[in-house]
Amino acid sequence: MPESPLDPKLAQETALPLAGIRVLDLTLARAGPTCVRHLADWGAEVIRIEPPRFNDGLGGAREGYDYQNLHRNKRSLALDLKTEEGKAAFFRLAQTADVLVENMRVKVKHRLGIGPEEVRAVNPRLVYASISGFGQTGPYSERAGVDQIAQGMGGMMTITGEPGRGPMRAGIPFVDLTAGNLLALAVMMALWERQRTGKGRWVHTSLLESMVFMLDLQAARYLMDGEVPGQAGNDHPVNIPMGAFETADKPVNIAASSPKMWAQFAEALGHPEWLEVEEWKTARGRSDNRKAVNAAIAAVMKQKPSEYWIELLERIGIPCGPINKVDEVFADPQVQHLRMAMPMRCPIRGDTHLVSSAINIEGHESHVWRNPPRLGEHSSEVLREAGYSEDDIARLKGLGVIVEE
Repeated sequence: MPESPLDPKLAQETALPLAGIRVLDLTLARAGPTCVRHLADWGAEVIRIEPPRFNDGLGGAREGYDYQNLHRNKRSLALDLKTEEGKAAFFRLAQTADVLVENMRVKVKHRLGIGPEEVRAVNPRLVYASISGFGQTGPYSERAGVDQIAQGMGGMMTITGEPGRGPMRAGIPFVDLTAGNLLALAVMMALWERQRTGKGRWVHTSLLESMVFMLDLQAARYLMDGEVPGQAGNDHPVNIPMGAFETADKPVNIAASSPKMWAQFAEALGHPEWLEVEEWKTARGRSDNRKAVNAAIAAVMKQKPSEYWIELLERIGIPCGPINKVDEVFADPQVQHLRMAMPMRCPIRGDTHLVSSAINIEGHESHVWRNPPRLGEHSSEVLREAGYSEDDIARLKGLGVIVEE
């Protein structure tokens, strides 16, 4: 296994794109940490400010796969923001930060006195980034929100799954991840604008906004044509043939919906007569007769194994691919070539892997250059850099304002 560099200076010495950017990470659960992970992976100095008692919002162990995957390349300061001393330390750190990311419930940050107005009053250059469940204002703004609630409210569960089987959630925390990705994009836009104006911005999104945005063509389908999309199972909602088909050994996905591809596909399967079926001659006709078209294709596909069809269809330019289990994903030669399993040398779990960044930047590679931190592992180090004396740090430890493992 290639060794992870595990060198905190690597991001600075190799001038990763975000080297020199300081981020205060006040996030829990998944959406906020997803945003911060982008920044940390590409060289930002991230200080994770977390409560003195461990709570990642996910219910998993700190050494578990979820925490380890979300919180690499960070330092940890365990700080009690409910105390005056803790809040004073926070504001001292905020004075030199470039970005703050939080995903508290809307009223919590204001109750703590660390909302965007208060923080940007001491540092107008700071980009304050927020994720909420349903927006910073409006009738639902005070509600707690989690991924599956947003999937349901945002329409995702009514267009996912097989017709007649009832609503179905996506198999990943789709909305959390999307919100985190979008917030990272907003942070970068605000940092770029700051180059010109010298001032930071408050940027924010929510799980609900992110989910509605990701409806994309299904949302436009309703907004422009008045069609309310339903569940289509493994079929594409409008294009055909495009979906999953069983073969002699395992299912594959096929996308042959354009007129040219449909003709090539019928010929390749040995059924040129399909092109003469009056009801199937147009895309609309094939869509209206989806069951019959799919049944005809399925009867042929089951006669040969998946590799046969993938090779045949790929040769004539028709997209076709296997439907893999997760272990098969990471055994795939292309996934291995893309290095999507990122090596990490963990002091608790030994040599292992995390999920790599999917962003590619010429001349740079993302690494685990700092292991996910223990609770408050860097509390003294961070406060020392902020100008606290050893006596000050000892006093804060004695008061329980900071914790260090």
